[in-house]
Amino acid sequence: MLGIIIGVGAVIAMVGVGNGARAQVEAQVATLGENMILIFAGSMNNSGVRAGTGNAGTLKIEDALAIMREIPGVEAVSPETRSGVQVMVSNQNWYTTLLGESPEYFDMREWPFISGAPFSEQDVRSAAKIAVLGQTVATQLFGDDDPVGHIIRVKHVPFLVVGLLKPKGLTLGGSDQDDVVVVPYTTAMKRLTGATILRSINVQAESPDKMALAQQQLSELLRQRHRILGTRDDDFMVRNQQDIAEMATAQSKTMFYLLVAIAVVSLCVGGIGIMNIMLVSVTERTREIGIRIAIGAHGRDILLQFLIEAVTLSSIGGIIGIAIGFGTAETISHIAQWPTTIPLIYVALAFLSSAAVGIVSGFYPAYKAAALDPIDALRYE
Repeated sequence: MLGIIIGVGAVIAMVGVGNGARAQVEAQVATLGENMILIFAGSMNNSGVRAGTGNAGTLKIEDALAIMREIPGVEAVSPETRSGVQVMVSNQNWYTTLLGESPEYFDMREWPFISGAPFSEQDVRSAAKIAVLGQTVATQLFGDDDPVGHIIRVKHVPFLVVGLLKPKGLTLGGSDQDDVVVVPYTTAMKRLTGATILRSINVQAESPDKMALAQQQLSELLRQRHRILGTRDDDFMVRNQQDIAEMATAQSKTMFYLLVAIAVVSLCVGGIGIMNIMLVSVTERTREIGIRIAIGAHGRDILLQFLIEAVTLSSIGGIIGIAIGFGTAETISHIAQWPTTIPLIYVALAFLSSAAVGIVSGFYPAYKAAALDPIDALRYE
């Protein structure tokens, strides 16, 4: 039974941890918003010096405006700049990430406010010195006080805090999404960084079924605007939420396949063990089988007897394995602070698999027992 127990336990634990990991990834991807398409500037290669993604300097505000204007399946667009800044208020300071965004950014990310409100399109046009704080920055600078209405200094430039965002937690990469200061992208470019290019563009499609077409159309539009002809590589990179989720779950898929292999091997070993034990049982009980046949038992009765014994062994092993699998999943959840979810369908499949192993492994010994000649069986010592 041990092989069955290990195999079924591995399946249940694998499903629990795997589904929990997938749910966590989906929850983190959902913090990006719905139907999101992310466009990043490409990598840069200048005289043999190569820089990573986001440094090519190829995305401009005009690209973002063209996407909103010319792609029919797009609902909202937010040009984005990103830089690290020191933020100060009174005798407190904090190094954080500065995001330059459009007013639509908060709706696109489905990011509600605890207090205050987002900046407006007029603030973008006038490059107003106003800011929205993430919860981490607000806590570091103001403690438990509401920061709305206070003045902070970003690179020694005074900004009025107009909103406080609700906490979102960590990203897929483990960084704190709430450790940000969000300002109008024109303000970031003109008053703080002096940049004329964008690091990325956030695009929201109207619906999930329009994402693929919108992604294809905006790629074609950017190639046209950047004069990229023929087979030349794009100077930008486009990713949607599904791509990000698949990249994030690649490692968990590898672990999934590994655990499946362990479970299959364990079930096979358990099946072989049950078959061997049943063959030994047939040999030890040869005289008993002969007596049963002599007093009227049919071959199918003997076959059914040994099949029931094999299935009982594997089923008990399956039940114990299910219990161990649940316990293992809960232990992992408690120690690693990792969510686990085990759908009942997988529990049923694991139990049925153990029963099927019992039937398969018990059939040959049962058939051998049913085929015994009663005279030879009665003579057996």
